[in-house]
Amino acid sequence: MAKSERVRQILSWYSSDNPGTVSNLARLMNHGTLAGTGKMVILPVDQGFEHGPARSFAPNPAAYDPDYHFQLAIESGCNAYAAPLGFLEAGAAKFAGQIPLILKLNNSDSLAKLEPCSAVTGSVRDALRLGCAAVGFTIYPGSSSRNTMYEEIRAIIEEAKSVGLPTVMWSYPRGANLAKEGEQAIDVTAYSAQIACQLGAHIVKVKPPKDVVYQDEAKKVFEKYAIPTKTLTERVRHVVQSCFAGKRIVIFSGGEAKDTPTLLGEIKEIAAGGGFGSIMGRNAFQRPHDEAVKLLGDAMAIFKAA
Repeated sequence: MAKSERVRQILSWYSSDNPGTVSNLARLMNHGTLAGTGKMVILPVDQGFEHGPARSFAPNPAAYDPDYHFQLAIESGCNAYAAPLGFLEAGAAKFAGQIPLILKLNNSDSLAKLEPCSAVTGSVRDALRLGCAAVGFTIYPGSSSRNTMYEEIRAIIEEAKSVGLPTVMWSYPRGANLAKEGEQAIDVTAYSAQIACQLGAHIVKVKPPKDVVYQDEAKKVFEKYAIPTKTLTERVRHVVQSCFAGKRIVIFSGGEAKDTPTLLGEIKEIAAGGGFGSIMGRNAFQRPHDEAVKLLGDAMAIFKAA
């Protein structure tokens, strides 16, 4: 399938959206090294807010500067750069028009150990003011505060769609009643991706699922229908299937910091499973500049060849 045909096919899955929203989805898919392929690699930098400056940027002190992340995303050929309000405001004018931006509209810090529930820290109007191509939002399925987040994102998506902005949804299962092993279990990850799609997300971001079926009721179904989960490729394929039979864009995070061969091996399996791309933060910007540019380029080459 030709590059432009693939993008047109993907856009056809969002036929209820207005021309502005579809145009901005196209803008994301038609930028950078992977332009026109229907695949994407995005640089997200919300870690300063989420984890603190030293934990995020001390491994590569150049990354304390907001400009560094704009430049890294541009130089490496990413489809987009995603960040909270402060980081985008710090560089949006200087780098205007050079890369599509995604404003992360909710964030939380790691100073208080409470049930996961991010605060709304930006607005759709902020995204328009900064020239963004999309808004981003995190939900935590499994949290006792999940319904608050679902209601917040319903209102945000409605407003964003009305002004032509698509939504990228981080869907991370987490909560006091969800054990650590359940957070990346294949059944829970696929369920979380489905929830994001049902809430109206245009692009869904989840973590690479592990070979664990966590819910007792799900175990019965996985066994009865012999749903394959042994390899990451198989698990990614099930997550993609769970996103409306592959008719919603689903991309996978890089997760915790890891060595380059492990990370690229994971990306190969994500691509083989039909994943639409990767969104890598710490695994990119915590590396030295040239190493980060090469890593992002190698990831794009894998998706381009898939």
